Amino acid sequence: MSDEAHLSAEQSGSRKASRVSQPDVDRRGTCGNPRPPRPRPQKAVGLITLKKRSDFLAANAGRRYSTPGFLLLVKDRADGLSDKRIGYTVTKKIGNAVVRNRIKRRFREMARAVLDQQGRAGADHIMIGRGAALTRSHDQLMQDFAQALAKAGQA
Repeated sequence: MSDEAHLSAEQSGSRKASRVSQPDVDRRGTCGNPRPPRPRPQKAVGLITLKKRSDFLAANAGRRYSTPGFLLLVKDRADGLSDKRIGYTVTKKIGNAVVRNRIKRRFREMARAVLDQQGRAGADHIMIGRGAALTRSHDQLMQDFAQALAKAGQA
């Protein structure tokens, strides 16, 4: 016969819990970083990105300015607001998603640099990418964009 048969199945109540306790940590804050968060870069004043298809279709009725790298559409909204809105589009004919996104990144950088100073207030600006937008240098694209905006400002 085994010796275990004579042991009681009840455990004494004076034993500690078998779980390991959690360390004392303030879970509300960060892990030891006492500095406040840095301020985020501010969004460009008066520059809004278009997302709705209806805005793109409405801008299609505006004026067109053609360059080797892109086509610029400019349409006055006539809503009394002075916001400059910008939209970017590149068709699948140009290339796969990597190529299209690279072109749109280049367009966004150009718009940040130039559109706030030279864009038409109260107008929608649409940049439609072409294949040459990928091969043209940044300086050439910036010059094309500035010239197209200058023509749009005169009209």
